[in-house]
Amino acid sequence: MYLSRLKLNPRHRRVQSELARPYELHRTVMAAFPAILPPDERVLFRVDTDARSGQLALLVQSQYAPDWSHVQREPGYLLPGTAPEVKEVHLPLMSGQVLAFRLRANPTVKKKSHRDSKELPVNGVRLGLAKEEEQRAWLERKGEQHGFRVLWAQIIPEGMQVSYSGRGAGARRLAHLAVRFEGLLQVADAEVFRQAVRDGIGSAKAFGFGLLSLARPTR
Repeated sequence: MYLSRLKLNPRHRRVQSELARPYELHRTVMAAFPAILPPDERVLFRVDTDARSGQLALLVQSQYAPDWSHVQREPGYLLPGTAPEVKEVHLPLMSGQVLAFRLRANPTVKKKSHRDSKELPVNGVRLGLAKEEEQRAWLERKGEQHGFRVLWAQIIPEGMQVSYSGRGAGARRLAHLAVRFEGLLQVADAEVFRQAVRDGIGSAKAFGFGLLSLARPTR
């Protein structure tokens, strides 16, 4: 698995546009990979902001080695004096292992709709979970599903992220509830958890959600 880190220039017009339109950032990310990827390939990304410096870092996780030459060719897109950092990472996970984690997610619940409803599509709709207790319960359910237990989690609301899929008059407006989870987890099933890290957690992955970052706990 490969992890890329790109320091973005917040003054660059394209960077500003992509932060406001995350699906455009998704297009830039995917341009680093072949147009046709294996069916099981999942590319995840997230933008982190350093609390002290305000520096923007684009993190990208992939199974395929990326080629970031297209962003390097655009003057000013990356922070001056920086270049994309790419490293190959391995996940020697073990059941019972405790890890620090960070996850920017779109916690939702899928509501079934009625055929006579004029407001919801027949196949239902995903609704954002706005209450902290609902978000915590969502994370715990994901843990049960994906082979980990949440030991402790800080929940940081980031509000609604408005995006557009497509361009021009046909662009579709999409709104996703953004929540950042940070804390400690314990691996319950190493194989199931490894697959979850690879595939991402939750919905709206093409809009910058779902990348689960892991590290050794510092306390």
